[in-house]
Amino acid sequence: MSYYMYQASYTDSAWAAKVSNPQNRLDTVRPAVENLGGKLETAFYCFGEYDIIFICTFPDNISARAISMAAFSGGMLTGVKVTPLLTIEEAIIGMKMASKGSISHPS
Repeated sequence: MSYYMYQASYTDSAWAAKVSNPQNRLDTVRPAVENLGGKLETAFYCFGEYDIIFICTFPDNISARAISMAAFSGGMLTGVKVTPLLTIEEAIIGMKMASKGSISHPS
């Protein structure tokens, strides 16, 4: 399973609905992720360009992309950014592999 970070922004109407009826939306998101073979690892509300961040694992890129399509189709989001993540261990493997594929640069 690979990790993915989802960053999303809510529409004004989504915020209005959240403020008028606060609830833990993870109870809705988690089953949707699981139905696509994934796992919702954690989530945070945040400041700045995005309003919420989810960290999920999925078995493949197609499933990982499908959940963002499903989220977008609800009309409550103005943007979703998906970033594939590497664990530290995976990055170290990549660094070791990179040493075998060095590219000569013009001087």
